[in-house]
Amino acid sequence: MLRIAVLVSGGGTNLQAIMDAIDDGKITNARIVTVISNNAGAYALERAKNYGVEGLLISPRDYPTREDFNVALLEALLEREVDLVVLAGYLVVVPPIVIRKFENRIINIHPSLIPSFCGTGCYGLHVHEMALARGVKVSGATVHFVDEGTDTGPIILQKPVEVKQGDTPEVLQRRIMEEAEWIILPRAINLIANGKVSVKDGSVRIEE
Repeated sequence: MLRIAVLVSGGGTNLQAIMDAIDDGKITNARIVTVISNNAGAYALERAKNYGVEGLLISPRDYPTREDFNVALLEALLEREVDLVVLAGYLVVVPPIVIRKFENRIINIHPSLIPSFCGTGCYGLHVHEMALARGVKVSGATVHFVDEGTDTGPIILQKPVEVKQGDTPEVLQRRIMEEAEWIILPRAINLIANGKVSVKDGSVRIEE
């Protein structure tokens, strides 16, 4: 049984998608053991409580140094014997000590088709603002493994979403969530939980 930690900073819609997929049997051989947020006001913590799983507040502002925070985050994951870390709208840079300890065991959902509109500063509505400003006709979402770069890890799954005339960043954001993020993030977790994903020479191989 894959033990999952979900790290989230905000409302937790992707967290809810994972919970629903577990309940619906779309994710098998896995369970969420903890939800960690850096934001005391994150509704994701309420979602965790309602779902009956632990919600933890681990915020950099509560530690004397960033290094102390990094160690606290790593220790929390190790103490709970986490197998897979899922970043679902987590707005804190994951420290290298965590990435190295969980090599190819941290995944992230990004609201564009990487390598488009990704990297430093590309998160949340900014991504959709950039896509609309560029005039792309297709955007989407990407699930990828996390390495020490920004959105540079091996890509697991992608799903395109049409950009429509008259879209606002908010409208496009919602469509990408509904048509891509909430679909491919649970799918990627299920593949990993059932041993279908491997990484070789920096590329992901999926056994269907």
